[in-house]
Amino acid sequence: MRIGIACSRVRIEEKLITAALAARGVEPVRLDPRKLILRVRGGTPPELVGLRAVLLRCISHSHAFYLSRWLEHLGVPVVNSHQVVATCGDKFLTSLSLAAAGVPQPPTALAFSRGSALAALGELGYPAVLKPLVGSWGRLLARVNDRDAAEAVLEHKETLGGYLHSLFYLQEYVEKPGRDIRVLVAGDRVICAVYRRSTHWITNTARGGTAAPCPLTPEIQGLSLAAARAVGGGIVAVDLLETEEGELLVNEVNHTPEFHGAMAACEADIPGAMADYVIHVAEEARCCGSPS
Repeated sequence: MRIGIACSRVRIEEKLITAALAARGVEPVRLDPRKLILRVRGGTPPELVGLRAVLLRCISHSHAFYLSRWLEHLGVPVVNSHQVVATCGDKFLTSLSLAAAGVPQPPTALAFSRGSALAALGELGYPAVLKPLVGSWGRLLARVNDRDAAEAVLEHKETLGGYLHSLFYLQEYVEKPGRDIRVLVAGDRVICAVYRRSTHWITNTARGGTAAPCPLTPEIQGLSLAAARAVGGGIVAVDLLETEEGELLVNEVNHTPEFHGAMAACEADIPGAMADYVIHVAEEARCCGSPS
């Protein structure tokens, strides 16, 4: 069996997944999206011939967005699917999917102008959080503590930012206990959960947070699987917030999770679980008569 791994940069995660696939008798084939030509017609390109599935590990959301749709157009099983990439790559679409599935999350709104954003913030209350619709690693987040701060941040985003920064994604600020919870899911399996701790309100490990073991309680497992199903399943990371009242809320769902920090904090075989899921997808597709 040959399985493609689409990535422009081979990070530690891609190396570990490659090794896990090879250990399972699979031949991993790297696909660099920057070198692919996504032809609309002309059949299956040589790079994809013989591949039973492709795992997307693109850093660029645009690459993953179009590559997933193109692969599906060619009949190649892809992890994650275009639906999952499109939904998780846009925070508002993620919020709508979670709401439709009845998954608890912080109060959230999207506004198209400074005036409507300020009105929404008045409803959400201060402090509140502004996030870019598309983004990761905890970048370009802003906690606004009052209306004066909100007016300044909104003006700067509208004036200096690109198109996406003039779309204001707003959330109620949740006072966390110095941590959040990241849960890794592959299909119907919860692989592991870790706390991400920080003295800063942004707890992402990319912003200096540190990972620590988190017990997989039935509540964490159930909520994480519900969130994963809401966005379409696959291999995802579900970020949970703990409120002061002890309620768990889904903050975000990531479709290309990094996991080297989580590996240092738990004993789960994360790359092995991801490799097993991709192999399962490839085998299921063959059983169902996929042209790939």
